[in-house]
Amino acid sequence: MPTTRRRLLAAPALLPALAAIGTRGAAAQGAPVRGGTLIYLEQQTYTNLYPPAGGHYPAGGVLNQITDKLTYQNPQTLEIEPWIAESWTVNADATEYVFRLRPGVTFSDGTPLDAAAVAKNFDTYGRGNRDLRHAVSEVITNYQRSEVVDPLTVRFAFRAPSPGFLQGTSVIGSGLVSPATLALPFDQMGDATKIIGSGPFVVARQVLGRELVLNARRDYAWGPAKHPHQGRALLDTVRIIVSGEDSVRVGALLSGQAHAARQIPAFDENRIQGRGFQVFAPPTRGVNNSITFRPDNPLVAELAVRRALLHGTNAQEVVDTLFSPNYPKARSVIASSAQGFVDLSDRLTYDPALAVRLLEEAGWTMGPNGVRQKDGQELALTAYESPNYARSKDTLQLIAQQWARLGVRFSVMAGDLGSRTVDSLDPAKTPVAPAMVGRADPDVIRSNYHPRTRNMLLQTGGVSRRVQSFNDPALNALLEAIAAEPEQAKRLALVAEAQSLIIDKAYAVPLFEEPQVFAAAPRVRGFGFEAVGRPSFYGTWLAAR
Repeated sequence: MPTTRRRLLAAPALLPALAAIGTRGAAAQGAPVRGGTLIYLEQQTYTNLYPPAGGHYPAGGVLNQITDKLTYQNPQTLEIEPWIAESWTVNADATEYVFRLRPGVTFSDGTPLDAAAVAKNFDTYGRGNRDLRHAVSEVITNYQRSEVVDPLTVRFAFRAPSPGFLQGTSVIGSGLVSPATLALPFDQMGDATKIIGSGPFVVARQVLGRELVLNARRDYAWGPAKHPHQGRALLDTVRIIVSGEDSVRVGALLSGQAHAARQIPAFDENRIQGRGFQVFAPPTRGVNNSITFRPDNPLVAELAVRRALLHGTNAQEVVDTLFSPNYPKARSVIASSAQGFVDLSDRLTYDPALAVRLLEEAGWTMGPNGVRQKDGQELALTAYESPNYARSKDTLQLIAQQWARLGVRFSVMAGDLGSRTVDSLDPAKTPVAPAMVGRADPDVIRSNYHPRTRNMLLQTGGVSRRVQSFNDPALNALLEAIAAEPEQAKRLALVAEAQSLIIDKAYAVPLFEEPQVFAAAPRVRGFGFEAVGRPSFYGTWLAAR
């Protein structure tokens, strides 16, 4: 531990002039204490804070503190509850939503958070803004227009049913920001000081890529209506410090230089708890951590090859070797806690003999160097690791070992952010990619696979111009139906059908249900999380030592 601590203190501007904050045993429970500064360690920095781009957990962890949402999704019950909207109505076919807003809410720059501001937010999120390069939110479908009925009432109309919109008003991508913020070009939204929200904290200062300081907004009085805490945030300040090395974050926490940290390695969980610290693993309730294929690449265009790789992947070994019980083995495309989950374990069996037979039958024979070949081409695949996902590099490298036993070469690349982003949109360069997405709504499966959202299969019609021809109309029709079916039972049946199709066509190899894992000092109280595991410091407080 001393070595870890020296490395932490030596890192330039990482934790400047921090005194130890104390890590004695948990203080007695009692009334919440107001005041104090929470030191929170984040694995990565935010890159852009345009709310629909805030699905990246480091960005979401900031937006959750400085913006509010129209509605609040209770993380325990998943019910949608009042927040900035005190009430709402939805017509029978989910093509019209009317929200009545709380009076007296303002953005931190003093402008009112009224119906006109809400309309401006959702007109931007629902239609985008080409001139400012604001993308359409992936959680909003069939959006048509807004109408300001009166200063506190706004109506939204949709071209076709949009049953996911109500839940979509509760997510990080629908964080409400001031009209002045919405006037900024996308490229300027990486500067947190320019993001004006109505949330319980405001940005005090930032050192880009290193630290962000948030101060409590003293006049804040409009938290979620049923939240156990009301009024201004209990903490005075939150310091979010970027610390990319796992050992440094854990060392800082255990040595008393930080109160909380995100992305805790599974192998450190027992050690942290053994020291009397808290470990939290809120679920992300969406598409499981998976391997996805890009069938536009001829190496994985054939179903037999994809099925062979699915059955040649030992997800249980991945979980047992690299993770803890907080990471259950996947039993379908989406998590068991996700809405619409169906157990497809019987189609996800590890069967290397079947995998070899499928490859042989498809004409892939073993070459002299241990790699299968066909028509003079080796079965050699590549993928980029994703720093966003827990132990992504280790996971992919373990799968590479499993696939090597089948005669498949799988190369795992790191790459800088620029090359990784560009090459990941080219099926010729990356026929395989890791994927997961959190959202507590059935529409999450569309978010991951539809060509006009994340397009993880790289179909035509998405942002990638490198795709030649691959498109699955049957899958896309299912995904679009999920987004437009107002009757919940029918909607969940469509989700079940989509899961089956994705597995039957071996478009993905589900690995495990990925939580967000945090650790906190014993004296941290009220450490909250939204429905898919992003932190909320609104009700957090520090007990006396």
